[in-house]
Amino acid sequence: MLVFPNSLKQVTTLVATIANGLFGILHNGFALLGVVVVLSIALLTARPDVRQTAQDQIVQWLAQSHLISAQSDLLAPSRPEGSELATATDPEELPKQQAAVAQWLSKKYRVAPEPISALVNEAYQLSAKAKIEPTLILAVMAIESGFNPFAQSQMGAQGLMQVLTKVHSEKYDNFGGTLAAFDPVSNVRVGVTVLLECITKAGSIEGGLRYYVGAANSTDDGGYTDKVLTEQARLKLVAQGKRVDPQMVISQQASALTSDSAKPLAMMLPAGNPAPVRPTHLLALGL
Repeated sequence: MLVFPNSLKQVTTLVATIANGLFGILHNGFALLGVVVVLSIALLTARPDVRQTAQDQIVQWLAQSHLISAQSDLLAPSRPEGSELATATDPEELPKQQAAVAQWLSKKYRVAPEPISALVNEAYQLSAKAKIEPTLILAVMAIESGFNPFAQSQMGAQGLMQVLTKVHSEKYDNFGGTLAAFDPVSNVRVGVTVLLECITKAGSIEGGLRYYVGAANSTDDGGYTDKVLTEQARLKLVAQGKRVDPQMVISQQASALTSDSAKPLAMMLPAGNPAPVRPTHLLALGL
């Protein structure tokens, strides 16, 4: 017979004990979460005096569940072994949208289409887990390293997404250690995890990018946010099948062109056009 506890501490202890016992049976984290919540509510009905405090704690816990779940997925090692380890994919094997993005990035950044295709495909897969636009992930890579997996800054930021390896060393544990910072897929997975943390902390994409570049407390991020969002705007147009000059300057109005029915050419400013409008409102437009 189950004996109901008479204090919040005992409730917490009992729920934790039951959760630990069920963990060996329930391998799905969401299933475990649901069981724990149901058990918690059942126990709390027996103690109205501690119900409100415990409910507040449960709500706070659930609010973080998406971030925790996404981090777990992003940092899970999934690299193949042996000859399949190469980070390269035939662009012809990609969906049409991804192939268009890969070919465009290959030409602009002068890198082989096969490794770029693998990175594009990885960005699209991570996008579904982190709920971050794949074009944003690729834009960060582009601005941070120009798709050079061996890039390193004076501050020690490394790899495709220029992650500060010393600061985020524990995030590489599942990938074999910090040397994995120079493995393209491992670096992107860690980089997207850091980007997700920054966006969650800031509450917006623009604010998250400021955190990511280390300018959260500064009024000037050196134009970083605009550069990333402008490159993302180009990539979104490419993904829609538009012909985009890699050096094209995009105005605020042009950045709003996110549907297939848009007519971008009339609203693009050619490179070198004096006083182009900076895309400071790309976030509000969903880019």
